Amino acid sequence: MRKAIILIIGVTNLLVSLSCNAQYSATELKDNFTTEQISDLNKITAFFQNQICDNKNSDFKTCFSKILPELLEYGWQPILEKVDFEKQKELYNSISKSTFNEIWEFGKATYPKTGLELKSIGSKYNGKYQKYLTELGKNNAEIKEYAERLIAAGDFESMGLLQQQIYKNPNNFDLNNPNIQLLIAIHYLSQNDQQKRKEKWIAE
Repeated sequence: MRKAIILIIGVTNLLVSLSCNAQYSATELKDNFTTEQISDLNKITAFFQNQICDNKNSDFKTCFSKILPELLEYGWQPILEKVDFEKQKELYNSISKSTFNEIWEFGKATYPKTGLELKSIGSKYNGKYQKYLTELGKNNAEIKEYAERLIAAGDFESMGLLQQQIYKNPNNFDLNNPNIQLLIAIHYLSQNDQQKRKEKWIAE
């Protein structure tokens, strides 16, 4: 009898989980990425969640909601404190090169006062990730605006506009939505990379 009850509870939890996930469209992901690439994208989100969660049993929404007030007040500083860049580079090595290259590309950051030229990560122009955001933006005005800024600048803005959008328009940034989670993860991991990467620029 006890085993039967446990089985029923397990099946019920699975159905509830599938029901909850069904409300979020995976169409945009499937339209733009291969199965292997989608698996890599899930790794990126999971890594970011693991890095920002003090309690590893917490979900994405709980962890990000906790850090959001700090992002509003201090910009990307809380991300720098929480995300280990060495582990982030290990993440890059754990995903396929094709996935990385559809999201990011490297350019040169020049510091006029010192003449220093460093390697800097940016958004891959016309890559699958930009196309994915554009498609998401067809049904979400806030993401449409975010995607347009990203494409126009070729970079992940560091002025704190994203956290302000999330705070002011929570209905357009459902933190339980895997699409929103991926956008947030890639945005802040990119900023962490830009601030911590110290490799000299070498023209290829």
